[in-house]
Amino acid sequence: QVQLVESGGGLVQPGGSLRLSCLTSESIFNIYIMGWYRQAPGKQREMVATISKGGTTMYADSVKGRFTISRNNAWNMVYLQMNSLNPEDTAVYYCNSNYKDWGQGIQVTVSS
Repeated sequence: QVQLVESGGGLVQPGGSLRLSCLTSESIFNIYIMGWYRQAPGKQREMVATISKGGTTMYADSVKGRFTISRNNAWNMVYLQMNSLNPEDTAVYYCNSNYKDWGQGIQVTVSS
């Protein structure tokens, strides 16, 4: 089981930016696909963005053009750069490995 630790969440005003980071416990070279998911209060968990071992990315329509997922293979890190945040982005964000292992989640709150 891959251990995943998220960091970088917090409170930000509408229009602001945050960068989430996810540290994996094993070499990212061994992980086929990494992803960020989120769950807002009263809603189901949804995919935000994924990135494959080869660097192919996918995004939810709601974040396209605003969020960018990337990976640093040397540091076993995956990032989610979030720009132009709005209150609808408020949720607990989770890092995921191979659709199987989950981080503990980190809160992102967008509010004035």
